Amino acid sequence: MVRRVKVCVIGAGRAGEVHALNLVKRITIAELVAIVDTDLALAKQLSEKVGGVNCYRTLSEALKNKEIEAVFITTPTFTHSQLTIEAAEAGVHVFCEKPMALSLEEADKMISVAKKNNVKLQIGFMRRFDPEIRKVKSLIVDGVIGRPVLVKSLTRGPGLPPRWALDPKTGIGMIAEVSSHDFDSVRWLMGSEPKTVYSEADALINPDFKKEYETYHDVYVSIIRFENNGIGVVDGGCPVGYGYDARLEILGTEGLIIVGDVKGGSLMLCKSDKKAVTETFPSWRNRFSEGYIGEAESFLRAIIEDKNPEVTGEDGRKALEIVLAALESMRTNRPVTLPLR
Repeated sequence: MVRRVKVCVIGAGRAGEVHALNLVKRITIAELVAIVDTDLALAKQLSEKVGGVNCYRTLSEALKNKEIEAVFITTPTFTHSQLTIEAAEAGVHVFCEKPMALSLEEADKMISVAKKNNVKLQIGFMRRFDPEIRKVKSLIVDGVIGRPVLVKSLTRGPGLPPRWALDPKTGIGMIAEVSSHDFDSVRWLMGSEPKTVYSEADALINPDFKKEYETYHDVYVSIIRFENNGIGVVDGGCPVGYGYDARLEILGTEGLIIVGDVKGGSLMLCKSDKKAVTETFPSWRNRFSEGYIGEAESFLRAIIEDKNPEVTGEDGRKALEIVLAALESMRTNRPVTLPLR
């Protein structure tokens, strides 16, 4: 008989819906038993889409249901630390979406409490589970392109993140919400720890937003120098309007790997006006659909097989540290040395 982990999804928004639908329809080792959202009506709407499960306004209420073994936290970043700690102290395993937290202090507390209570803590870097990107990692490890010397990653989104993500009181900005994945990918593929970060950013698409949020930025680039002397480059822009765009390029001493395409498929329409038309990915949900399934399966197998998650709390902390260094570099117009104090 297949062992199924009983799961609660916290947050009934876009990311919560992706995870809930995957857990119910695509992952055989999961049993979704509860949804939590402060907006109970939203939780009930999602519950109807997945066939009907218990709904709660708070995690505290949900945890009275002792059958819950794991939670998927998909709520705003400023809630991640509190929810992770509450779940871990109840002995419940935690999958937490990125960015992991608002500060390194919060991230350290999340890691510490998870270890103290012997629960798994995995951070939601789904790109590591995208089939093509996993293949890229295997090629690098096998030495197919020699030693990686330059890793470039870009993400451009069609729409703005929620307002809370842009407000310094509740979020850590566009670069965190859009490009945490890029920083994790560059570090993972380079196979080395960062030692300096230099970033440039500005509000070039929506300059009026700076009137409301002084630190607002919507176009940015970061250059990372690694301990193995490799160089990483992350660039992003949002909102770009033309679609969701995520690409990687890895230059090695003996070759090059490129993965990702601005095109969302191979279909192209050509007419007598001599124009070729194709489609882009409408959102991250489409571009990384397989990655979302893969990361959830990996987390649940870590619980069933009692092994360390493939993407740990420490990985989430490292990505957060690079983001915070990038933000400090934007503020000072100078390179920032890691680790941060």
